[in-house]
Amino acid sequence: MRKHNGIRSWEITSESNFLKRRDFLRETGLIAGAGLAAAVLPGGLTAGVRDLETVAGPYSTDEKPNSWEEVTTYNNFYEFGTAKDDPQRNAHSLVTSPWTVKVSGECDKPGDYHYEDLVRPHVLEDRVYRHRCVEAWSMVVPWVGIPMPDLLKHFAPNSNAKYVRFKTLYDPKQMPGQRRSVLKWPYVEGLTIAEAMHPLTLMVVGVYGRTLPNQNGAPLRLIVPWKYGFKGIKSIVEIEFTRRRPRTSWELSAPREYGFYANVNPEVDHPRWSQARERRIGGGLFAAKQPTLMFNGYADEVGELYAGLDLRKNY
Repeated sequence: MRKHNGIRSWEITSESNFLKRRDFLRETGLIAGAGLAAAVLPGGLTAGVRDLETVAGPYSTDEKPNSWEEVTTYNNFYEFGTAKDDPQRNAHSLVTSPWTVKVSGECDKPGDYHYEDLVRPHVLEDRVYRHRCVEAWSMVVPWVGIPMPDLLKHFAPNSNAKYVRFKTLYDPKQMPGQRRSVLKWPYVEGLTIAEAMHPLTLMVVGVYGRTLPNQNGAPLRLIVPWKYGFKGIKSIVEIEFTRRRPRTSWELSAPREYGFYANVNPEVDHPRWSQARERRIGGGLFAAKQPTLMFNGYADEVGELYAGLDLRKNY
């Protein structure tokens, strides 16, 4: 893993890094033009998906990313259905522009912020992250996003802000999965303020150098790469700074199976299956599983966040 080298994002030559990214996409066959997107994404899912100007982020894995097709057609997004291909088939109903995020709680700059006002002031970074789902499958995904500390500092959280609570859009007309009581809607997730302010945490706005397709959580989603995928809340409409730990959707639905922290930990099994090994999507049904890495391979960066915490009880 490449760690921060002391160069800040605004000191990186934007044009050269942008061109390098474009070369990378060509080499991986993912920038054949609009025809490629149309071949991969059905109907309205191509609407609004556009190229982003980015710089190379300071953190990335050297592992080969999964393909655009794998990243955009194999998803967990229960608001559009519980099968892995449901989001790709059903998310065309989501309207992502205009989009507003309500910021509230223990901060000095609460308010309703338009998507453009949140994103425009920030340099967007390309970061290739491991992505680990609780069902023991994994991907390597080239996300584009805003480092969460940079975004949250804009709202000036105060000393009472111990946690950050996120909420997904609730609109059963646009999100047909919300018509079923699979979970208590709307979807809610949360982080400690230390986790949210860690430089690895991203507010993601794109993937593979393009804006997020709906099925991947457009227009704003969270990525915390050392945690299981369900922490990566999608289509965010609310951010709240709180004094008390928020009760999250999966924690409320199945507390024995899904805890608040949800750190990738091969030593703590899910009650119904082992988490010690994982299957990389794209390797085929008979591909050998690989060992799960502690904190999804980011232990050197985030282990100190949990010093003294019993990770078996705080799963």
